[in-house]
Amino acid sequence: MMYNTLIIIHNILRWGVLFAGIYAITKAAQGVINKKDFEKADNLSQIIFVIFCHTQLLIGLILYFISPAVDQAFKSGEMMKNAGFRFVAVEHIATMVIAIAFIQVGRTLSKKAANSLSKHKIALRYFAIGMIMILARIPWSKALFPGM
Repeated sequence: MMYNTLIIIHNILRWGVLFAGIYAITKAAQGVINKKDFEKADNLSQIIFVIFCHTQLLIGLILYFISPAVDQAFKSGEMMKNAGFRFVAVEHIATMVIAIAFIQVGRTLSKKAANSLSKHKIALRYFAIGMIMILARIPWSKALFPGM
């Protein structure tokens, strides 16, 4: 019961991560292109993106440790030979942890940057790398067609 509830929350939160990421990246890109000051709205977009990422990561880690699929992957001894098991037990979780680390580093470095242009450039660079990694490892068939 708890597992299924967490899966539903994890699936819904993925859209929050994606939309908040697109918004934060867009704000950073606009800041770089237009050489805009780093304003309260820019800061808020970064905060919201990071909050969604960390919440999603926390739920994902809980799911990882209680997931029957991960448990089956480890018990079967076929984890690295089976693409489905490998995706669930290794590729998805490892890529997401690294992506969110990039996003957090980008937020921290951006916050500490000396001027507005540097803040926007750092955020754009790190957030874009993190978002590309996230997009590469979302199980899209399950995201768009949950019954599959």
